[in-house]
Amino acid sequence: QVQLVESGGGLVQAGGSLRLSCEASGGILTSYNMGWFRQAPGKEREFVAAISWAGITTDYSDSVQGRFTISRDNAKNTVYLQMNSLKPEDTAVYYCGGYQYAYRDHQLQQRYDCWGQGTQVTVSS
Repeated sequence: QVQLVESGGGLVQAGGSLRLSCEASGGILTSYNMGWFRQAPGKEREFVAAISWAGITTDYSDSVQGRFTISRDNAKNTVYLQMNSLKPEDTAVYYCGGYQYAYRDHQLQQRYDCWGQGTQVTVSS
């Protein structure tokens, strides 16, 4: 099973940008549809964005649509989340996850077979 490691989190002012990376090892990333979730303190983990295994289809939550972009470079075994126009409410631990087979139900955590350890994003006002 593939192992996932997120990086790129940090502290940024409102209106700023960050790019998160999720690097896979121990497997072939092209076998996996990928998603980003986030969890703020005291809240449940929520769906942020997803991308199909070939990178053809992407989906976003309403709260990040138009500000975040998910992409992937299968040659580098890496998935990215470009986050622009960040808001304080984007503060959370961000997790990447992957699942195999059909690209569906990507907004559901139980669909995912593997997860990274998370990276903290803090947006100051």
